[in-house]
Amino acid sequence: MSFQLTPGAEGLRTRLFHIIFESDTPGAKGFDIALIIAILISVTVILLDSVASYSERYGHIFYYAEWLFTLLFSIELAVRIYCLERPTVYLKSFYGIVDVIAILPAWLVLLVPGAHGLVIVRVLRVLRIFRILRLMEFIGEGRLLLDALRRSLRQILLFFSSIMMVVILFAALMYTIESPEAGFTSIPMSMYWAIVSMTTVGYGDIVPATSIGKAITMILMLLGYSIIAVPTGVFSAQVIRSIREDRYSEEACPGCGHDRHEKRARYCLRCGTWLDEESEDPRKKAADPKDSHEGDEDTNTPQGS
Repeated sequence: MSFQLTPGAEGLRTRLFHIIFESDTPGAKGFDIALIIAILISVTVILLDSVASYSERYGHIFYYAEWLFTLLFSIELAVRIYCLERPTVYLKSFYGIVDVIAILPAWLVLLVPGAHGLVIVRVLRVLRIFRILRLMEFIGEGRLLLDALRRSLRQILLFFSSIMMVVILFAALMYTIESPEAGFTSIPMSMYWAIVSMTTVGYGDIVPATSIGKAITMILMLLGYSIIAVPTGVFSAQVIRSIREDRYSEEACPGCGHDRHEKRARYCLRCGTWLDEESEDPRKKAADPKDSHEGDEDTNTPQGS
């Protein structure tokens, strides 16, 4: 979390805080596992309840199960608020809003007529899994991907702009060639066809009828195959660049000037020079003849003198 949460006071509130908001104790780990299981089961209930055959047969079971989970999550949210010194900080955060949304639709069904359609919003409860797992070991990789995406954003936007120009040109061409009976009733409708054809999805709801139109479709499909790897290559190049910057240091070796060392490296890969200029090379200390001589004098000193 990007904000700091603190327990309300010493005693019960502090103990509850360590169990609910931390995961370094057996009690906290057990709470996290139990909450993950409850979240997965509750989301499964929502998904199965949306299937007509299951809803007709087990609808009453789903109803009581969902209310049971709603009560459990409501109590859990109340306990979270109780053990915090500043509950509003948590409630205004992303996960605090998710917690409220996860239980609010079920209570709205009782209070507001016609609010039953909001029950589907409870699927957002699955987002709470990411808060519990914390994804600590994946934070570095996530930042790496975001950094690569940010660097390649201009190239990707330029690529999509070029694609849109191609789509508009082919759409206008097909709108001129094909008849409305074939589905090309407007240029925006032809753009839909062009995008579907370029991505080689091919729904088949709009199909060219003329030989020229079919030939243009073939060209557009081949063009789609040839350019589909462009954004992937751009993004991959930026990911590799981010990995190198994250792994390697930009500081040059004071001995030979080589600047491609891993950040945790202590000696130069080429010349073996000690890289940390703020501390002394342990090899020099170990090989210092003065220290060695002093050690010999201590060894040769007769006992009792």
